[in-house]
Amino acid sequence: MKTFQPKLLTTLKNYNGKKLANDLVAGIIVAIIALPLSIALAIASGVSPEQGLYTAIVAGFAIALFGGSSVNISGPTAAFATIVAGIVVTHGISGLIVATVMAGILLILMGVFHFGALIKYIPMTITTGFTAGIAITILVGQIKDFLGLTYAPGTPNIETLEKVENVIENFGTLNLHALIVGGIGLAILILWPMLGKMKLGAFSKICAKIPPSIIAVVVGILLVQFTPLKVNTIGTLYPDLSAAFPMPAIPKFDFATVKAVLPSAFTIAILAAIESLLSCVVSDGMIGDKHNSNTELIAQGVGNICSGLFGGIPATGAIARTAANVKNGGRSPIAGIVHAVVLLLFLLVLMPLAKMIPMPIIAAILFMVAYNMSEWRHFVKICKSAPLCDILVLVVTFVLTVAFDLVVAIAVGLVLAAILFIKIVSDVTEVRHWSEAADESERDKVIPAGVQVYEINGPLFFADADKFQQFAVGEDDRVLIVRMRNVPSLDATAMKQFEALCARCEEKGVALILSHVNKQPMSVMKRSGFLAKLGEEKFAANIDDALSRAKGIISKNAQ
Repeated sequence: MKTFQPKLLTTLKNYNGKKLANDLVAGIIVAIIALPLSIALAIASGVSPEQGLYTAIVAGFAIALFGGSSVNISGPTAAFATIVAGIVVTHGISGLIVATVMAGILLILMGVFHFGALIKYIPMTITTGFTAGIAITILVGQIKDFLGLTYAPGTPNIETLEKVENVIENFGTLNLHALIVGGIGLAILILWPMLGKMKLGAFSKICAKIPPSIIAVVVGILLVQFTPLKVNTIGTLYPDLSAAFPMPAIPKFDFATVKAVLPSAFTIAILAAIESLLSCVVSDGMIGDKHNSNTELIAQGVGNICSGLFGGIPATGAIARTAANVKNGGRSPIAGIVHAVVLLLFLLVLMPLAKMIPMPIIAAILFMVAYNMSEWRHFVKICKSAPLCDILVLVVTFVLTVAFDLVVAIAVGLVLAAILFIKIVSDVTEVRHWSEAADESERDKVIPAGVQVYEINGPLFFADADKFQQFAVGEDDRVLIVRMRNVPSLDATAMKQFEALCARCEEKGVALILSHVNKQPMSVMKRSGFLAKLGEEKFAANIDDALSRAKGIISKNAQ
């Protein structure tokens, strides 16, 4: 697999008019879906609505152009909302731009150095945990607008727990108009897709084609404009909403800012890599294709750099929009490019209408985004059926994402998962004396007097140091055989323990013989000098050879 080979180049080889028509239709439909989502996700991220569109346009175009997937659609996603909001509050928009560009650079490096395959080593429990945690933070963050609550000026409202506290304390300021508008919007978002699945002829087909978020937005605007229901709109909170496409601007990089946002940049890069490659895997299964993970990472990096330069926010592959692209006939990156171009037209022509969108409708849309991304059924299934260690990693990652932030959650989750994995592997490794043998083939072996045989099953590494204490030899023993046919790997700590075991044997006048040493452990023993020190004659090809050599040593000592 080549490091950089955009899918656009390969898919255009057999391109034709029919495929172009399908891509055009899919691109337009995905753009309609992305329009309200991009605006809502920008607001949830603490930036102006148009910045969400800048991201979907610029990053969506660049990633489709250079990406390693035929159908991946990229843009702002809910996973970044809490990270972006935290950066904006702490470091401002300039800090966010620097973090986004740095994340893009990191993503390019990840692709160049073939890190695409390494993403699979992040446990599913961690991704499920922080995804559910992000869903909760988004939901909590939108309660204020959904209920039309009013907070006193200067009220801190950044952390999730602060938001919960503020909702409780200010619940008495509930705006009934906002609740009605938001409730109607939420009902549309829930019921509209159901209508598309019913057998109602042409009406069901129309319902299936038109995104529910667009219907909710249109109905919300009509309610506020033509009924007594008056609520805050995007224009109320963002009166200077721009309908112009921005000019690129290079952010000011200084050591203090780079140092401050570097952890967030790493988190954005890792999260973008996970989400985009997961989206690619899902879409591969839908169309029977295979993406180039390293090319996709490079494209994600280019897209995020471009997004930052044009005033956008972090972007990554969006699974829901990608699935919509596939279901509507998209089969090449042309659909992603069309989606970006259509969004650009929306920005330039229809952006003034965005000021009329009621904030409770935006909150309702984000409620549905949070619900869909939470994967609560999967979360519950893991808690019911997975091993305790997996449940622990899942719950800890989830709680830390909600209570603190994603950086802490991922870091602690990875460390905890690694520690628990080490314990599991260490528990699997066993040292067994042959007197405990249950295998008939082992019972048939004749073990001479003065010979002790132990067998190791499992990898040997730093967590298994105590296992070497199980090797015991008596005063009358002259040979210790260690059978290693089931030891696939050996690390430096275990090698040190072998050297200590060899020294103990020498003190007691006991010969140490190793049987059936596999390739990796043998390589470690050679490089450490242990092979030369013990002597090649002490390494037997199998247990029969080891017992034969032990007999020879016993006979020689008897003489």
